[in-house]
Amino acid sequence: MDECCSAKEDELLRVQSSMRQVLIFVLVLNALMFVLEFGAGLYSQSSALTADSLDMLGDAVVYGVSLYALGKSRQWRASVALVKAGLIAVLALVALVQMVSHFIAGSTPQAPLMFWIGLIALAANLICLTLLYRYRQQDVNMSSTFECSRNDVIANGGVLVASAGVYFLRNPWPDIMVGGIIAAILLRSSIHIGRRAWLELHDASSH
Repeated sequence: MDECCSAKEDELLRVQSSMRQVLIFVLVLNALMFVLEFGAGLYSQSSALTADSLDMLGDAVVYGVSLYALGKSRQWRASVALVKAGLIAVLALVALVQMVSHFIAGSTPQAPLMFWIGLIALAANLICLTLLYRYRQQDVNMSSTFECSRNDVIANGGVLVASAGVYFLRNPWPDIMVGGIIAAILLRSSIHIGRRAWLELHDASSH
């Protein structure tokens, strides 16, 4: 029995060590991509790129918080996931403010820059999604982390679509619409993660 428990504990430690390495890598990658995308978003005056960069920032924060939650109790992990939901909701509101700002300005963003930065971001997020895939059912903490990365891939696709729309229509509306959609995806993700974390927290507290 002791040998069996020891083997399980060793396996758990190996999984946690592996998750820690993956989370550190994707955190650094997302932080770098946030700087690149946010700068490109401001320069090109793109709502979609700016919203996507905030999504990247949200993920970097989420990965950092997830690192902190590793090895903690079930109740701690659920509490951390609840904090993530709040952070994502804040970033969704910031993205909406940016979208309204660009709508008022009415300037047409630079489509080629949007496309290439969006393509780089998509490649980065596909790497993150692949690395996180095996841990997606580990617990509510890692499940929410995987969902954030999956949302990023969807958002990156939206940026590419927006860049094509701006290029061919010579109009800022595709960019503004995609910026709004990305903000809505962030908000939806916040609600989904928050609801699941709240149920998990309630269940952990009752045991």
